[in-house]
Amino acid sequence: MASAKQVVGNPTPRVEGELKVSGAAKYAVDVTLPGMLWGKLLRSPIASGKIKRIDASKALALRGVHAVVSGEDCTGLKIGRRLYDMPILADGEVRFIGEKVAVVAADTELIAEEAVGLIEVDYEETEPILDPVETMKPGARLIHPDVVNYKGLPRPLKEPSNDFIYITWGRGDIETGFRQADVIVENTFTTSSVHQSYIEPHSCVVKAAADGSAEFWSCSKVPYGVREQVANALKIPQEKFVFNPVYIGGDFGGKGDFMDLAVVYLLSKKARRPVKLVMGYDEEFAAGNPRHASIIHVKTGVKKDGTIVAHHMNFIFDSGAYGAFKPNAFLNGPHLSAGPYNIPHAFIEEHMVYTNKIPCGHMRSPGDPQGFFANESQMDLVAKRLGMDPIKFRQKNFMHDGDIDPTGEEIHYIKTDETLKRAMEDSGYRRPKPKNVGRGLGVVQWTAAGGIGTVAITLDEKGVATIASAMLDQGGGTYTILSEIVAEELKLPLSQVKCRLLNTSQGKKDTGVGGSRATRVYGNAGYEAALKAVEAIKRAAGEQMGVAPNEIVLAKGAALHPRMERRLTYGEIVKAKGSPITVEGTFNDSSRVHAASMCVQVAEVEVDPDTGQVELKKFTSTHNTGTVLNPLMHQGQIEGGSMTGIGYALMEQLIIADGKVATTNFGEYKIPTIKDVPRFKSSVSEQPKGAGPYNSMPIGETANIPTAAAIANAVEDACGVRIKSLPITAEKVYEALHGGK
Repeated sequence: MASAKQVVGNPTPRVEGELKVSGAAKYAVDVTLPGMLWGKLLRSPIASGKIKRIDASKALALRGVHAVVSGEDCTGLKIGRRLYDMPILADGEVRFIGEKVAVVAADTELIAEEAVGLIEVDYEETEPILDPVETMKPGARLIHPDVVNYKGLPRPLKEPSNDFIYITWGRGDIETGFRQADVIVENTFTTSSVHQSYIEPHSCVVKAAADGSAEFWSCSKVPYGVREQVANALKIPQEKFVFNPVYIGGDFGGKGDFMDLAVVYLLSKKARRPVKLVMGYDEEFAAGNPRHASIIHVKTGVKKDGTIVAHHMNFIFDSGAYGAFKPNAFLNGPHLSAGPYNIPHAFIEEHMVYTNKIPCGHMRSPGDPQGFFANESQMDLVAKRLGMDPIKFRQKNFMHDGDIDPTGEEIHYIKTDETLKRAMEDSGYRRPKPKNVGRGLGVVQWTAAGGIGTVAITLDEKGVATIASAMLDQGGGTYTILSEIVAEELKLPLSQVKCRLLNTSQGKKDTGVGGSRATRVYGNAGYEAALKAVEAIKRAAGEQMGVAPNEIVLAKGAALHPRMERRLTYGEIVKAKGSPITVEGTFNDSSRVHAASMCVQVAEVEVDPDTGQVELKKFTSTHNTGTVLNPLMHQGQIEGGSMTGIGYALMEQLIIADGKVATTNFGEYKIPTIKDVPRFKSSVSEQPKGAGPYNSMPIGETANIPTAAAIANAVEDACGVRIKSLPITAEKVYEALHGGK
């Protein structure tokens, strides 16, 4: 690995930045093909019921309408990221308000919208099941009676159940642990469903051919994964589908699935024309793939001196009507959510349950914000029961390097005390504070995900290095990181490094972007390719100079032989060679990383006791992480993640009434604005300990995970009331302070 770096570690602007700000970057919604039609969806107005009749004759008679597709055209076909439980279009039954029932292709968007209104559907409505606790009870009506036969269940079900996934993690024996405890503290926490709120709604263009092959343009960050999902659902070989690269207008976990691709494929095939479909934001809120609502019961057993001996967390996630939007079918977040604590007896349970509500998917660190809100709130509550300072309670139980985590995994590197100490200094945690002002903190540890990725580098006769990959950057800046790595190793100015996005037929199958894996996977692949390119340049230059490759030194886009005082630019080397230098690097490692990226956040709030209004006055985010490859983008992740967490804590909520999403625009669904940004301070301690290139660590997830708990803990410190449900609104605080008055 490089030591005295010239490019890596500097605040480099985005390589695609100019394209985006100039409007030249092409998104799925920008794709226009000859003869292209517009698609529009008819969605269910009821949460649960049978479809008795669909009559599309009036829609088809409308001038400009070319095709209508309904569930009758794709009966029996199901789709999913792992669990294939969602029909491509409602197949004789609807399970949530907003479910796709039929789709129209027309000359214009307005005609398509008018045609959708002309489709007649007769429903036989049934009573929806909306409470995730009720849906788990024996005898509850089954939302999916055939669930035992669904493809992709992580574990087989013995009998049909709305509690369709049950998974556990832990160590020791939980009952033994509780018998050893002097004090037991139990609490239940709830979180609401929230939307990712990316600027670009789901959109796609599909051009299907008569032989079943097709080209796709869609805002998905996992093109090979989506290709596989759509092909499997339609029972067509994957190789017949080509997914073309487009830019993605924000993701935050929500752009990894098939959404409307299979539907638009069927529509394009039937109409014999390319079709574009763009979800309106009302559809995004009502039928997207938001973060799961949850109910989390936490039970902690401690000794009188504050030592945690037993910890039990039971998660109930409301999956909504389907589980199709999750790449594992369950959420992985709960397995780390007992926190960075030494707990000899721990047991974590996760229930994923069906209800007749909007199906949920992935959002930034899926499952972790829910779990750490509960866990870090619980840590304060246990400390309070014991009469201990919440800082000292945590310090007493913190893991250190080489300790075993609550799931039984050894963690080699975890700087808990150091990160906490710096956070307290950064935030002025111990300073005196005015009346009605409180401070609270939250802690999280994060380990990097793995996967498969391939990066190629081609050096041409102009001396330009072109990076090529089928990886789609969802906005995190991975191509910028790759450009830095290539420029660093090849000793090139960044202006001499270009990027080329490959389609799925040109690239190599990979796992795509997500879970903060991009820098580890594609960064290491790019680093390997860069080292191969260096070898190839030295070899070619050595042959041309008549010297051994190890005598060649690279500098400023040229190969030098110091003793002979000879210099060949890369362009000259390639010209003399007669062909470009092309190399490829592949990373393939899904193993668990045992070095944790740490984050401690401190919130300072002021609570108005007369109204319950919470004002976030100051926020501190302190990190211990690996080598920072690009400080500008690294800081952007910290600030953006923190604001995501602040929105989750204080205002964001998909309000669902009788199964219907009531917050279907940004006037009703509140996200933080510039006026909600508090005084913000962050700091980063770098250690070369990560699994990414140059020993880097992930940063994209940690800053949004402990935020809600830090704010909840600060609210109790300010006014003495504990809010155990998100978001923490003025109404909830007022009710807790004043009761029914």
